Amino acid sequence: MEKINEIKAMLDDMGKDLEKFYAKGQNSAGTRLRKALNEVRKKCQEMRNDIQTIRQDRKTTPTPEA
Repeated sequence: MEKINEIKAMLDDMGKDLEKFYAKGQNSAGTRLRKALNEVRKKCQEMRNDIQTIRQDRKTTPTPEA
């Protein structure tokens, strides 16, 4: 859950640059947005890898029967 909160925070932080790029036409804000989106992409990939690892561990680890 920690990583999803980090992703949400990263997206929230991009709000000002979104406005500057789309509403005011500042190209430098677009560069910052692209950089921030790349960081979000990396964080999402980390999360996907973690999920895949957990799924594989669950398949190989037998569940105890009650």
